[in-house]
Amino acid sequence: MSETAVINNHQDEIENTSTGLSNKKLMMWLFLASDVMFFGAFISTYLIYRGKSLVGPYPSEVLDIPITTVSTFILLMSSLAMVLALHYLKENEKNKATLWILGVVLLGTIFMGFQFYEFNHFAHLGLTPRTNIFGTTFFILTGLHGGHVTIGILWMAFLAYGSHKGTLRSDNAIDLEIAGLYWHFVDIVWIIIFTVIYLISANDMPPAGSELLIH
Repeated sequence: MSETAVINNHQDEIENTSTGLSNKKLMMWLFLASDVMFFGAFISTYLIYRGKSLVGPYPSEVLDIPITTVSTFILLMSSLAMVLALHYLKENEKNKATLWILGVVLLGTIFMGFQFYEFNHFAHLGLTPRTNIFGTTFFILTGLHGGHVTIGILWMAFLAYGSHKGTLRSDNAIDLEIAGLYWHFVDIVWIIIFTVIYLISANDMPPAGSELLIH
């Protein structure tokens, strides 16, 4: 069967669904919708308990905005790499597609390196999930996001291998497109986390009267 016939069959399959989306893409959108509620619950929990830690370290004492800004920029650039990877895959430029998918893997790995450094640094400063409410909510929220990024990195590495071997092609580019939806979602979630934790909470100090409660 020619490549054109394969693409036409794939388009017919999409058009025959009640939503106009392929079943794979529909399942991914449903998963992302559930993940929105999942992250929404943890972000809401962080905001509810924000500024209620009775002991330090507090956000103003540990958060490093410049370093996290750099890691955020790197993660956002990985989304650009994803867009270029999908573009070149659809254009049947296998080598360029593979290169940009690997670019996503590399940038995602660098982002996780920053997070590993941050977790270690915070631990040296005395902040762990068991230290206070801030530590608990911070590590759970950023750790869950880091887990999502790690899954995405492994997924992209698998797709890069497929692109290199020729099993990922323009006629099944939807596999990369679905992975791209997941990756862009993870990036958007991080922007929200970065805003809530690192920008809004950056100057959070001990709550009023906490010294009296401790003593």
